[in-house]
Amino acid sequence: MEREKSPMVRNAEKLVVEMMARRDASHDASHAFRVHDLALSLAKEECSDLDPSSNGDLEIVELAALLHDIGDYKYTKDCVEDTSIVEKFLMEQGLEESKIEKILAIIEKMGFSKEVSQRPVSDSFLEFRIVQDADRLDAIGAIGIARCFTYGGSKSQVLHDPEILPRQDLSKEDYMNKDGKQTTINHFHEKLLKLKDLMKTKAGKRRAEKRHKFMQDFLAEFCEEWSGRA
Repeated sequence: MEREKSPMVRNAEKLVVEMMARRDASHDASHAFRVHDLALSLAKEECSDLDPSSNGDLEIVELAALLHDIGDYKYTKDCVEDTSIVEKFLMEQGLEESKIEKILAIIEKMGFSKEVSQRPVSDSFLEFRIVQDADRLDAIGAIGIARCFTYGGSKSQVLHDPEILPRQDLSKEDYMNKDGKQTTINHFHEKLLKLKDLMKTKAGKRRAEKRHKFMQDFLAEFCEEWSGRA
């Protein structure tokens, strides 16, 4: 039986549609809704600590999953992560302060830029691990490939250039700097292929295996076709 959405979750969905309507399809409302559904699915599969019959911790999972990209630095005026809209919304909805703090903490910590060197965040709590894994699952596999090329196209990136090698030993600042010449294919090597090993839940790890393999097969075929060998 599908979990009934609370009025606050429904209001969050409306905010997501309003705030993300003009974005490219890599980070639009559909992405937020997929992450929401994935997060609930992971929570159900992962453990009994989140009671599906309550509005407790699952409410944190739902709201964080829906709202996590509203202030994404890639789409803000100053290219800085902004959680002010989310905080204002949650306060206006009357959500208790302890839950607001948890949701904001999830949003502020979950981005790949925080773990670009593949050093996982160690002080993460359960809701954080679930929402982050859900977001990362949507970044890999068939959907991840589609999103990667959509975003690259929106930034007029070159598909592939064998002369431009993937950047190694990226710092947070290097990763967030989008001014340099980059290729869409390099993004797989700089980020997407690393996500499988950064999953934090057992359920996320299991699902990531299949999606990771799909990307590897795609990249092998891409390189074959690019070189004229296929």
